[in-house]
Amino acid sequence: MAARLIEDDPALAHEHALAATRRAGRIAVVRETAAITAYGIGDFSLALRELRTYRRISGRDDQIALLVDSERGVGRPDRALEEGRGVDRSKLPTEVRVELAIAMSGARLDLGETERALQELDIPELDPDRAFEWSPALFAARAAVLEELGRDDEAQLWRRRADVAADALDDASGVADHEVLIVDETEDPDAVIPADPDEDTADEMSNESDDVVPDDSDDARSGEAIAEEADAGETAAEPAVGDVDESGGSDVASDETDGEDR
Repeated sequence: MAARLIEDDPALAHEHALAATRRAGRIAVVRETAAITAYGIGDFSLALRELRTYRRISGRDDQIALLVDSERGVGRPDRALEEGRGVDRSKLPTEVRVELAIAMSGARLDLGETERALQELDIPELDPDRAFEWSPALFAARAAVLEELGRDDEAQLWRRRADVAADALDDASGVADHEVLIVDETEDPDAVIPADPDEDTADEMSNESDDVVPDDSDDARSGEAIAEEADAGETAAEPAVGDVDESGGSDVASDETDGEDR
């Protein structure tokens, strides 16, 4: 229930999560949900407490970015950086590693370390030519840091990339997780799409057949006349019943007459 309400009514979702902790407080996912809903309503102290409990029960660091952000929320960016440095990033799932980089960059901004905030985002997942589920947030975070540095043109470019990535992911809703999408930042209305060679061949054959006109010339009619004359000649050459055989013998009709006389 909390998961269904977290976007539309985080306060109600948090009430459901707290009710669950009173009934099943030793289940990791229950404490994780309580931490997420607490963070959603801005209760960062409670979020920190629930996150540490969740990590102790589960032995997992997959909510480390939320923990870092919660430390920022209570005004402890130094502690946030310590928490982030205390995990082995190579063992984190890719999306968690990206979220952690964004959170660490935010902590650097809190401390006024803008250049280092930009360095926190220089990770292999920062690929402007491909869009993953984490790309829009990563691109937007980089744009925000660039704006802090006064590099407005670069910031605008990364804002544009964030929008394009988000649109690409929306258009590809339903594909498998981590599906790679090529992000095309240019739209060329004059681009020529090569035609299908098979279709071209079929069109050419069709055009050729359309160009053929029935031959009504005298030569064509004379050919038909010649054929008819040949057929007539063959018919005339066939021997008729009653004709004398070339060998000198009589035909069938005369044989039958002779038989009757005898």
